[in-house]
Amino acid sequence: MNNNNIQRDSRLDLIRLVAFFLLILCHACDPFNAAATYGAGEANPDFTYWGAVWGALSRPCVPLFVMLTGALLLGRKPAGDENPALMPFYRRRILRVLWPFIIWSVAYYIFPWVLGLAGYGTDAVICFFPWIETTDQSLTPVIGRIAQMPYNFSYAACHMWYIYMLIGLYLYQPIFDSWVQRATRRQKEAFLLLWGVSLFLPYLTEFVSHYNFGTCDWNAYGTFYYFAGFNGYLLLGHYLYSYVEWPVHRSLAMAIPLFVAGYMVNLSGYRYVLTFDHPTALQVELFWTYCTPNVVMMAVALFVVLLSVKAGGIPFRRQLAHLTLCGFGIYMVHYFFVGPLFAVVSDWGVPVALRVPFTTVLVFVATWVVVALLHRLLGQKSGRVILG
Repeated sequence: MNNNNIQRDSRLDLIRLVAFFLLILCHACDPFNAAATYGAGEANPDFTYWGAVWGALSRPCVPLFVMLTGALLLGRKPAGDENPALMPFYRRRILRVLWPFIIWSVAYYIFPWVLGLAGYGTDAVICFFPWIETTDQSLTPVIGRIAQMPYNFSYAACHMWYIYMLIGLYLYQPIFDSWVQRATRRQKEAFLLLWGVSLFLPYLTEFVSHYNFGTCDWNAYGTFYYFAGFNGYLLLGHYLYSYVEWPVHRSLAMAIPLFVAGYMVNLSGYRYVLTFDHPTALQVELFWTYCTPNVVMMAVALFVVLLSVKAGGIPFRRQLAHLTLCGFGIYMVHYFFVGPLFAVVSDWGVPVALRVPFTTVLVFVATWVVVALLHRLLGQKSGRVILG
């Protein structure tokens, strides 16, 4: 997500900091939410409530990352390169994420087996991986998880779904960028408007009709399919970064009601779905789906406000820049820390309402320190391969 060809903008680094905090907050909710829905563990009404409260707050994390990618990459043709080649871009972007993805996915997938060898049982597996498909600690599921890596992820590393999506965006980005560089502001707004309509499709599918705008058993590609998905966040990040420069007071006047409204839909919708007798996984995730209007509202609110503020003094900006260096590594390794540190926070007797944010801070600090140390020990070349 970093681009060395443009001058560093500390506002984007600040957005990245918030996105990482929300990402870890999202996963720190897993011990609560897995038990409340379709994962592993023992449900508790207080856990369910506070898992919903904090989980609803975390949803802009992935949109912010994609918007950062759009802000940094779209519309920034290198000087003198009228027709940039696809393959150099693909090698630079995709290989940077592919090797860490493979290395750390394998590490996650074999870890339940390693726990078994060390004498730890299924409780330890659930502590580390509350969404895992099976607590079987033999080699059989390990082989199955690794075998399916070329086309799918396992819930032993549930956050790796993002890498499949990110590689897809990288494949699409230079083609999309050719249009973005030539499009007028009004044309970009027209695309975003059509994308905005597509954001309502999950709700139409659940509450109105299973099939919409031409979709049916033999056709999944309806009217708005071609404007749907995370590519809209790419363009949205580019658009806001390119055209929106508001003072802080104006940004806050717009952002506060927008963020609160989106958050309330997230929270109330999720809690409503949990009242169903046997909600499916799709229903549980419905109001927290990233490509929905309520999540977009929260992401836009945060993005615009953070663009309008100064990122502080030089020492703080240096730390933000360091986060960019360590960021992909933090994404790769942080899930190893979530379950154990959540258990530590629980053992400390931290009130239920505060366990998720306490865990978030500990995981963020611990993973940042670990990744920084690994970068120093591994050196630039090896660190890039292993940590991105």
